[in-house]
Parts: sequence; structure tokens; C-alpha cells
Amino acid sequence: MKQILKTAILLGSVLGVSVVQADEAAIKEALKKSMPNFNPDLIKPSEVKGVYEVTAGPTIFYVSDDGKYLFQGRLIDLEARTDLTEAKMANARKNTLEKLGQDQMIVFKPKLGQHKVFIFTDIDCGYCRKLHSEIDQYMAEGITVQYLFYPRAGKGSDSYTKAVSVWCAEDRNDALTKAKQGKTPEAKTCTNPVDAHMKLGNDFEARGTPMIVTEQGSVYPGYLPAKQLVEVLREEKGL
Repeated sequence: MKQILKTAILLGSVLGVSVVQADEAAIKEALKKSMPNFNPDLIKPSEVKGVYEVTAGPTIFYVSDDGKYLFQGRLIDLEARTDLTEAKMANARKNTLEKLGQDQMIVFKPKLGQHKVFIFTDIDCGYCRKLHSEIDQYMAEGITVQYLFYPRAGKGSDSYTKAVSVWCAEDRNDALTKAKQGKTPEAKTCTNPVDAHMKLGNDFEARGTPMIVTEQGSVYPGYLPAKQLVEVLREEKGL
């Protein structure tokens, strides 16, 4: 057995193929067979021997090095009491939102911006309305608020229709503010990112709205007052 292993390693070296590359290839092939339309962004060894980490957009899961078994869930370092998966998911969320682009969001920007947050919002959500009623307080703290739509009732719902109408309005910021005040926006349709926003919300495992995502990709579900949020953002930046 040892001789067979040595021969395999030697052959791999001669062909310029590492064991890691061979495992990645096996995993890619297995994923392609079971999920033909799935295209991973990254496959790399995890902290656990024999288990690989697969990243696709903001999603992370684990696969055995033979590509036979898939694991979903969090990888926890018991000794350090650290959620290893969350740190990587935060980075994946950050990259995904940056890739989407600010032009695909409704942005409320202060004159002197020091922090940025992404907020998944539902026009008809009570706490979303409360948060937006205090938008001037967030901007006074130097927080740029970048809104994405997450109508909880789903596609085709009244909240979804309002989201599309707000996006298609001539002045999106004004239309959103009025909609949050309970005023029904003028019905309009156009090319819009609402479906993309909803998919991202689902990928981020949104359980409700508002859902705040920081620049570093950390998630804070629910409403946070401006003073509390800015402290969270300062702490995240080590200020």
C-alpha cells in the first residue's frame, strides 16, 4: 500500500498534478454530475482533513475529498470556540454585494460618509418603516444606507409590486420615502433588480426585515437605532 501511494505521488509530481488539484478535480466532476448548472467560485481544502470548502457567491458548504459527500452547516473550532464558517461567509457576502454594485441599490448618502451598510427592506414592514423614518439620524452619524428590496410576501405580492414601482420612479429615493410613509407609489414597471435582491436575501438566509449587512459582511437582523448601529460599525473597524 505504501509503495502504491508513493508511486501515485511520484506520478502526480511527474505530470505536474498535485494531490490537492486531483481532489479539486474530483469534487468539480462530482458536483457537475449532481448539479449540472452549479458553478463554484472556489474549491479549497478546509481546516478539516479530507474535507473541502466550496464557495459559490455568498454560499459556503463542504464536500469530502472524493466528491461523494456534501455537508451543509457551520464548521466550529471547539477549542477556540470560533465559528470558522461565519468569517468566510461574511467575506463572501461582502464580495457578492460589491459585485452587485451600488447602482443596483437605492442609496441615502450623507455629506460626510464614514460607514456603509446594506439593508434588505420590505416597504410594508413596520420596523423597516421605523428605521427609514430615522434615516436622517443614520446619515448624521455618517452612515450611508444602501437599500435592497426583500418583500417578504414574495414575488407578485403587493409589497413586491410597490418595490418595482419605487425602483421605476423618476426619483427613487423620494418614492421610497413616501412608500415607507404608507403612500401607494404610482404603478410603474421597468427593468429592475428586485428579483436579484430577493435571491441575495435568500442566499444570505434572511429570516425577516430589516436585515442589516455591514461593509465587512456581518449580518444584524432587525432594527438597530442609529447610535447603536454606529457603535457596531466602529467596533467592527477597530475604532
